[in-house]
Amino acid sequence: MGRMTVDEKFGQLQQLPWTWDTGPGGGETKAVEDAARKGMLGSVFSIFGAKTTNALQKIAVEESRLGIPLVFGLDVIHGMWTNFPIPLAQAASFDPEVTAADAEVSAKEARSNGVHWTFAPMMDVTHEPRWGRIAEGNGEDPYLTSAFAAAKVRGYQGEDPKDLKAKDRMAACAKHFVAYGGAEGGRDYNTVDVSESRLRNLYLPPFKAALDAGVATVMASFNTISGVPAHANPHTLTDILKKEWGFDGLVVSDFTGVKELIAHGFAEDGADAARLSLNAGVDMEMTSTHFVENGKKLLRAGKIEPQRLDDAVYRVLQLKFQLGLFDQPYVEEKDEITEPTAEARKAARAAAARSMVLLKNEKSVLPLSAKASSIAVVGPFADSADLLGTWVIPAAEKKFPAVKVLDAVKKAAPKAKVTYAKGVDAAGKDTGGIGEAVAAAKAADVTVVVVGEPPAISGEAAARSDISLPGAQEKLIEAVAATGKPFVVVLVNGRPLTVGDWLAQAPAVLEAWHPGIEAGHAIADVLFGTVNPGGKLPASFPRTVGQIPIHYNHESTGRPYDADNKYTSKYLDLPDGPQFPFGFGLSYTDFTLGEPQLSRSSVTADALRKGDTLEVSIEVRNTGERAGDEVVQLYVHDRAASLTQPVRRLRGFRRVTLEPGKRTTVRFRLGAADLGFWTNDSHGHFTVEAGAFDLYVGTSSAATAKVGLTVS
Repeated sequence: MGRMTVDEKFGQLQQLPWTWDTGPGGGETKAVEDAARKGMLGSVFSIFGAKTTNALQKIAVEESRLGIPLVFGLDVIHGMWTNFPIPLAQAASFDPEVTAADAEVSAKEARSNGVHWTFAPMMDVTHEPRWGRIAEGNGEDPYLTSAFAAAKVRGYQGEDPKDLKAKDRMAACAKHFVAYGGAEGGRDYNTVDVSESRLRNLYLPPFKAALDAGVATVMASFNTISGVPAHANPHTLTDILKKEWGFDGLVVSDFTGVKELIAHGFAEDGADAARLSLNAGVDMEMTSTHFVENGKKLLRAGKIEPQRLDDAVYRVLQLKFQLGLFDQPYVEEKDEITEPTAEARKAARAAAARSMVLLKNEKSVLPLSAKASSIAVVGPFADSADLLGTWVIPAAEKKFPAVKVLDAVKKAAPKAKVTYAKGVDAAGKDTGGIGEAVAAAKAADVTVVVVGEPPAISGEAAARSDISLPGAQEKLIEAVAATGKPFVVVLVNGRPLTVGDWLAQAPAVLEAWHPGIEAGHAIADVLFGTVNPGGKLPASFPRTVGQIPIHYNHESTGRPYDADNKYTSKYLDLPDGPQFPFGFGLSYTDFTLGEPQLSRSSVTADALRKGDTLEVSIEVRNTGERAGDEVVQLYVHDRAASLTQPVRRLRGFRRVTLEPGKRTTVRFRLGAADLGFWTNDSHGHFTVEAGAFDLYVGTSSAATAKVGLTVS
């Protein structure tokens, strides 16, 4: 740093895009090369491939004055070449090892392609299924999201977060900091008005979990936070992240996030945006160039302190040292992974099947028999490879499409006569094929109806005001139901859906999400019972869009729901609660839970503050006829507190596998973090208060079995 000019220092804070766009603006390769040659560039994103990255790195290392290597980033969200199910689906597994496996495979593939840094995991808790980016996160609960965030960070980075030199590891990025999931109306990039207590109790915990796991970088979010844009918010970026939590890593802006301070009406021009953002705590600017263009002038005017500039540069250089780029700036081209391996595909298939949620199974329609004489496979996604989900690298989508459901069913039931009819298109506009689908269903023993959302209408910039099945897809289901023949609906989607009147007509419904590269095989594994579904919903499914936001961890009102009293909190035209609650999911077998037990019925608040804990245990027994998985869940309710508490908060979960007739005891440990909460002071403080608690244990957020605890 002592050898660097001011211009070169600001150059290290610049990140530019390469050849393909992820937003407005795009990238020009010549401009990137020129900046690298001048030593005026710290990072490049949306670049991969050993030859490509090595060529650009050679310019930076061998032609710039100081030879500082570049760090290359890429949106490796749920796979590089081997696409795993979308993150929301992974959360449905209630098994953090699923997301760790994704990250490990992704890191190995990406690093061999010259990629050092991924802009994942996204840990934005949200109560908004209309928000397209719910697909990229882990749903509505901060505890579940925290567990998955920490696991994915470890999967990307390994056990030593300060040493990222290994050929199969990469730097992770905790995004988006913070409260992005609270966007009004579920519209992307929108305003968030949030209290300090909700910020700390709902939105911040997953980021703290990621930091505790050693995450190397953090990305600022597009939204405002109670009037202050996140890219210029010193309270969140500096006071909480860097000072209170002691984060010594790199904070990167989101795509043109610094520039957008002007559109927010918070900055007057580019220079003002640079001043506000850098002083708030952003260390590197993505795509827009206000730091580089205005930095020296701001420094001379005393609007940016030299110490702040040096701190930002230090964080950039530190990441490069941790990645080993000063010692080995290039990637070995002979080691480059250019396609999914059999082992990686196996992991993706297992992850997808483990993430599926059985929503309904009347008359034991499922599992299907591989000995069925005839099976109809119908619907817009039955013979489609468009099952990878949002945030897929275009080259991967083109070269390695998803396995189709139709092909997988044929393979799973080789002796069956398998017929296909599209019925309707993915948009649900062309209904001319419904008659053909009905004929196929009438002629078959059983029909598999594969419907859902195209990946293009979930993810970033993909908010929907109507989250039912697109177009006439529901008409296809109703037409198949009218045949009177057995059928199952398979949903492939990137968000919770309103399932509509067709739900009552469908004997079986499987939520498969966007399952990734092995989609068809994983769906067939569950349909035919090779895998017994054990996933649970990571977000509530509303009955209608008018209920939103609806989530299990809401606060009580002074007039909670009462079916017999009009003057309570409810809709006149809807039953209470969601269509399917958080944590819900069925199995092909049956489980019985005993009564929850507490290691002791009381504990003092002072003892909890000093680290004391207690245990909640419950016996689980497989009372069915086949092996299966159950997810045991623990919820806490503080009956009365100085700040109104959620009616329930998830504070423990464990997925167990049991053979028929077998039993096990699941144990949860509770401490101060589980029984306390953050207050609503201007800077918040954590407290554990005396009082009575209800501890619910069951298989969804609607669990009724409970035990009482007194904190004195």
